[in-house]
Amino acid sequence: MRFWDDEDGGKWRKSVIDIEGEVLCVSQFTLLANTRKGRKPDFHGAMAPDKAKALYEAFFAGVQQGYKPEKVKDGVFQAMMQVALVNDGPVTLELNTPEKKPKPEKGNKVAKLKVGGTETPGSTSGVSEEM
Repeated sequence: MRFWDDEDGGKWRKSVIDIEGEVLCVSQFTLLANTRKGRKPDFHGAMAPDKAKALYEAFFAGVQQGYKPEKVKDGVFQAMMQVALVNDGPVTLELNTPEKKPKPEKGNKVAKLKVGGTETPGSTSGVSEEM
C-alpha cells in the first residue's frame, strides 16, 4: 500500500518499503466494538483470545516476511499499553478483507424457482419448485 507522497509532491506514491520506514503492529480489538445498543461497548462478537492470538501472530509473521523483520515491531498481545507515536496525517485507514458469506448448512438448500421461464432463488409459495 502506498501512503506517502513522493519527492515531487505526488500523493499516495510511496510505500513503507520505499521510504524505509518502520511498522508497528498492535492488536487492538476495541476498534471493532459494537456501540449500537446500550451505554457501553459490546465485545461479545470478539474472537476467543487463544484463536485471536494465533491469528495475530500469523499476521505479524506475514508482515515480517513481506518486509525487513528488524523494521517490524509489535506490542504485547492482550496487554494494556501506552503507545506513543507521531501520526503522519491526519490519515487513519482500516484495512480489511471482504466479508465471507456463510455457506448453507447441509440439507438447507436454496430453492430455485421457475417463474415465467427463468430460475430465481426464493420462497415456494404457490410456485412449482425445482431442486
